[in-house]
Amino acid sequence: MSEWIATYLLHDAKGEFYKKAEGIALGLTIGSWTDLPQLEKIQLEKHKGKVLEVTALEEDEQASRYLGQKTKRALVKIAYPSLNFSQDIPAILTTVFGKLSLDGEVKLVDLEFPVESVSDFKGAKFGIEGIREILGVHNRPLLMSIFKGVIGRDIDFLETQLRDQLTGGADLVKDDEILFENPETPFEKRIIAGKKVIQQVFEETGKKKLYAVNLTGRTAELRDKANRAVELGASALLLNVFSYGLDVLHSLSEDEEIMIPIMAHPAVSGALTSSKFYGFSHSLLLGKLVRYAGADFSLFPSPYGSVALEKASALEIAEECTVQRAIKQIFPVPSAGIHPGLVPLLIHDFGNESIINAGGGIHGHPYGAVGGANAFRAAIDGMLEGISLHEKAEENRNLQAAIDLWGAEEVKRD
Repeated sequence: MSEWIATYLLHDAKGEFYKKAEGIALGLTIGSWTDLPQLEKIQLEKHKGKVLEVTALEEDEQASRYLGQKTKRALVKIAYPSLNFSQDIPAILTTVFGKLSLDGEVKLVDLEFPVESVSDFKGAKFGIEGIREILGVHNRPLLMSIFKGVIGRDIDFLETQLRDQLTGGADLVKDDEILFENPETPFEKRIIAGKKVIQQVFEETGKKKLYAVNLTGRTAELRDKANRAVELGASALLLNVFSYGLDVLHSLSEDEEIMIPIMAHPAVSGALTSSKFYGFSHSLLLGKLVRYAGADFSLFPSPYGSVALEKASALEIAEECTVQRAIKQIFPVPSAGIHPGLVPLLIHDFGNESIINAGGGIHGHPYGAVGGANAFRAAIDGMLEGISLHEKAEENRNLQAAIDLWGAEEVKRD
């Protein structure tokens, strides 16, 4: 019988974890079946959740201090029969974590999809391989840039900024997630302008580029807006997934008329992941679930910048994006606080199958966005050539200027 297996991190002063696990398994499936007549017990047996494992962990002293008492911890695995619910994200999350998310210190850290779920969760249309095929770039991390300071500016300003970023060497550019529908740079005009600039850059350089336009508005409007974006020649979409919900992403990704890549932005996800006691693990929400829901890219905070994520968590997200599964690998995109001097660290930690994403590190460059993007590309090329940032900077003034401004993190090569 097909099953979904959920793993929870529990904190409890008494440490009665097996009893707690049995309560979860019953409460999220058939209820208190022992109080039912024997015939009903037999009929309901195939619907009952099963406790698979209870693994005690060492005490986390910091957690005990925070909770104000000595607290024990355990990982609990519970299997839920697939026949209990429809195979869609709202039904699955409600089953494995719905009312349980309100019941004390319980965190959902993993969810194992059954093999049979591939027909319902096909994952990304493009993924890493498809994006690389579009861009014609196969041997290095991609470079992405973000529009900055465009709120209140007109479409000519946006065009200029896009051209500068792409000319400097960015492979793709995304809207700022807070750039919504507005009179100065409306959705459709952004797409038309972006398509024009991308074509111009291709004619000048022979290099293909992508621009991810922010898909916003009421949920009921999104499918039509996405289809309109495709009609107008948009090359990619950005979606604030956790403002709308994973099922919205899933619906857009499986729509056969929306044949362009989708980028998942992590805005609002911190409210669901940041606690060590409650919510979801970063790797499950920003890695596995985003991937199964069909995103081609998953953005998340890097371990290095101003909105830093614990390094282990960031690496776990990247692992969930790229581990071999029956669905396509997707690009992990560590973001925030990235400058050219961090490129060796990024490549060392996240590898070639990743995207280096920068906003201020490109636009804040002394020689503007063209110089900023070029500095990143020089840093990436230097890593591929096997030389240090400082050596590469001797032949590239843009990289040198970036190092002078922000410093450099050299990494010892293995």
